[in-house]
Amino acid sequence: MTSLAAAVRAPVQANRRILAASVFALGGLIDILVFGHFAGHGQATFALALPGASAHVPSLRVPAAGTAYALGAVSLAIAVARAALDLGRRVKQSMIAAVLLCFLIALLCWADAGKIPLNLVNLLQNTVVGSIPLILGALAGCLCERSGVINIAIEGQLLLGAFAAAVVGSAFGVLWIGLISGSLAGGLVGVLLAVFAIRYLVDQIILGVVLNLLVSGLTGYLYDRALTTHQNTLNSPQTFSAIKIPLLGDIPVIGPVFFDSTIFLYITYVMIILVQVGLFSTRWGLRVRAVGEHPTAADAVGIRVLATRYRNVILGGLLAGIGGAWLSIGSVGAFGKDMSSGMGYIALAALIFGRWRPLGAVAAALLFGFTGTLQSILSTLNVPIPSNILLMTPYIVTIVAVAGLVGRGRPPRADGKPYIKS
Repeated sequence: MTSLAAAVRAPVQANRRILAASVFALGGLIDILVFGHFAGHGQATFALALPGASAHVPSLRVPAAGTAYALGAVSLAIAVARAALDLGRRVKQSMIAAVLLCFLIALLCWADAGKIPLNLVNLLQNTVVGSIPLILGALAGCLCERSGVINIAIEGQLLLGAFAAAVVGSAFGVLWIGLISGSLAGGLVGVLLAVFAIRYLVDQIILGVVLNLLVSGLTGYLYDRALTTHQNTLNSPQTFSAIKIPLLGDIPVIGPVFFDSTIFLYITYVMIILVQVGLFSTRWGLRVRAVGEHPTAADAVGIRVLATRYRNVILGGLLAGIGGAWLSIGSVGAFGKDMSSGMGYIALAALIFGRWRPLGAVAAALLFGFTGTLQSILSTLNVPIPSNILLMTPYIVTIVAVAGLVGRGRPPRADGKPYIKS
């Protein structure tokens, strides 16, 4: 049996190696034949400081076509190495990151050649801020799935959190009450998910979809019946102002990106640390992972399996609700129908792409957030790409990433499997 498994595994690995090398080569050819060949004459200029910044950083100017050609050659070299060598997982992941980076830089050079300077600090700042609901949603999914419960309802948790934060923040005129209400609203969806999935053993995927539809219909109905007619009193909250951290916020390039934002970003930092450290460096995290991998064995050593799952699902809902609150009182300052726009599903894809690990999910969420910001930037540069195609970019990247780049990632063994105590 061992010999048979090895014989089957070898062709699969060889085919995957050829497929990965082909994708890398395709990216390199696009860099050369599209971005390089069709780049406008002149240089691409990238500003490295926001307008009016106290610290002046010279703009970066590179030849647009030449840079795209060079990056394409790098991607082709990586493709050859991927096809010829048997490499470790870390090296393979680094290759994927390098090819993606080459592709993105070549794309920016092509889009900005001979045009107005592209502000990289603004691009990165919008990426980090715009990724907040994706990061919090992915962390919520991580808490749930590490304990064995699939959370498809992240979309509904974000949407109800946005609705509650806008309404309560408007009614009371206190943003912090709106933020807490948004978190509690997400937690309420988590309670429903936990009760029906754990207590009544409802299929977790179907349950998550139903909860999303329920929240979408409920918030849409209340928006039409109440918020549109009482806009000033129920749907006109203030938004949180940016808080600049002294000294850190003045660091060139990275200061405005990471240390000059609203309270939501700093809450996100704290949540990333708490979830990562909690799951992998504490006894609580060990018990959660034991419940998600082998609940019967966990029960045998005295771990309360059902209580652990209830706790994690509700905590995940509270976390996603904060991300939903950002959509209304942290961003646009009002609630709109279905304003989550599929972010919950993208957050779930980020969790899968990150292999059910908090830091991996955060990195994937930032990638998806970058694509969303990039399509907005490209539309302002008047690139010859239809606007509808640009709007599809985040979802296309999500599909490609999950379908083609996840590889052999394995969810927790008991993920989605109800536990019945004997």
